[in-house]
This record gives sequence, C-alpha cells and structure tokens, in this order.
Amino acid sequence: MRKIALLLLTALPLFADFFPPTVQTTVSSVGKKGITLNQPFPINGMSGVVVHTYSDNLQTVTHRATQTSSQGSAVLVDTPIIHHDSLPGIKTAVHANDKVIGGYLYDNVLLLAPDTQTYSKMTSQYPKTWVHPDLYALFLSQEGDDIPTKENLAKFAEMYQVGLVCIMHKDRAVLLDPFSGKIVGQKALSGMPVQGQYPFFMHFDEIKSGWFGSKEGNYYQTMGSI
Repeated sequence: MRKIALLLLTALPLFADFFPPTVQTTVSSVGKKGITLNQPFPINGMSGVVVHTYSDNLQTVTHRATQTSSQGSAVLVDTPIIHHDSLPGIKTAVHANDKVIGGYLYDNVLLLAPDTQTYSKMTSQYPKTWVHPDLYALFLSQEGDDIPTKENLAKFAEMYQVGLVCIMHKDRAVLLDPFSGKIVGQKALSGMPVQGQYPFFMHFDEIKSGWFGSKEGNYYQTMGSI
C-alpha cells in the first residue's frame, strides 16, 4: 500500500493548483464590521495582512484579515502579527487604500502526514518552506496537548510564522488556513497507507503532555477531527 501511495504522489502535476497563490490588493472601504477589498482573494477563507504606509514612507503590517465573501468582504482577526511578549501592539487603524497581502506566509507550510514516506515525497515535490512536525510536536508537549486541534494549530502558526497546514487524509489532502480555520484547498487521493503514525509523522515515539498524554490512537480519525 505504501508503494501505491508513493506512485500517486509522484503524479503531482495533478496538484498543480493545490496551493493558493499569494496576491496583493488594497482596502476599498472600512466599515464597522470589517473591510472591503478592491480585488477579492481567489478563495473565501484565505487570510492576509493589512500593510499601512506612514507619512515618512515607512510601512508596517497592522492587522490580519480573513475574506468572508467572494465580493471581497473581510473581517479583521484579533491575533498579533508577530508574537513577542515584550513588543507593544500596533494601534494604527485600517485606512482605505492600505495594501493587503492575501495568502501571507503561504509558502511556510506545516505538513501532517501518516508516515515518513508520504512526508518525504510530498515535501520533495514543492519548493515550500516546510516547517517540520517535530517542532509542532514539541510545541504540543509544552502546551500540555497531545493531539492537533484548530486552536493549538492557530497558536503554533502565530508563534512560528506558519501560513498553511497541509493535512493528509486517507482520501484527500487539504490545506487549512490556521488563522481563519477554513479549508482553502483540497485534492483527492487514493492508495494512502492503511494506518498512520499516531498522532502524525514525527521523530518521537509519542508526545509527552503530562499525565494525560495518549500513546495510542488512529491517525486518520485524529486528522478528521481537526
């Protein structure tokens, strides 16, 4: 079964449009509940950042935003752009004509895969900055969690500048935007391993998360619960 999975992943031209592109637009208008983009992102659920230019021509990222409609409506996400306890938060409001980068950091991808063969084949096919799941496993251990959730994936992405989470299911691969919690891409798969390493491929036997750490479970069920 593993050989079949590897043969499938070799045919990755089928995945050519899997990863959404990073795009740029501007803020058309600012309302009480969010903003409107001059040009919508290609996929609803994509997150991006708002960049403000000050009078001295300096630029900074001020907000994170998530598109909610194909007409370009977006809501502002209340999470820090850069995680640092010693840095003050940016207080600049969003203005019309501010630049917006959709798919910000989408080249930084965390891959959750069932085994090392699937992980290696997938990462070798795409020129992405792959964030190794070992780092995520250590993060979960420090957080006292033993399985992935949308909540801890969002916190991990914020801390480690991750733009997308690629999750390999038995019948499909999906791309999760951790800041919106929405699926922004998926492709059908077949011939994946019958079982996977629990909770996902990493170089540790288990995630030690205190007294409540789980040593046994099902990879595909765990991925399906995210």
